[in-house]
Amino acid sequence: MRRFSQRSYLVTLSEINITPLLDLAFVLLIIFVITTPLLEQSINLKLPRGGQPDKSVNKRDIRTVEISNTGVYALDRQRMPLTELITRLAAEFHSNPNLIVFIRADEDGPYKNVADLIDRCQQAGITRYSLRTEPAK
Repeated sequence: MRRFSQRSYLVTLSEINITPLLDLAFVLLIIFVITTPLLEQSINLKLPRGGQPDKSVNKRDIRTVEISNTGVYALDRQRMPLTELITRLAAEFHSNPNLIVFIRADEDGPYKNVADLIDRCQQAGITRYSLRTEPAK
């Protein structure tokens, strides 16, 4: 039989156990998959029917404003008060005069919210906007 010497106890492990690392990676993946849809802060809207199909427009020139039926405003899916929204639109309009504002308002919401937005856009010099609807079937 072979005798065990003191040298066999001094041998270091040359392998790394990656099982805990894989467990951690899968947990992080599951957390990100679950939380990503929760990070989108869009507003649920029910658009009115009608309208014509869109003409081709450069995507960089479009800013979308959404107005909920309770009067909540969102610029490109980011909620903000109307005054801050107009300030950002005016700043973008001064840097890009081809800016077009797409207005998506809930069909059950009060019209005064849309009128306030259009009025303030015109005061800021933004005259190109489009009232968005669901396409007719």
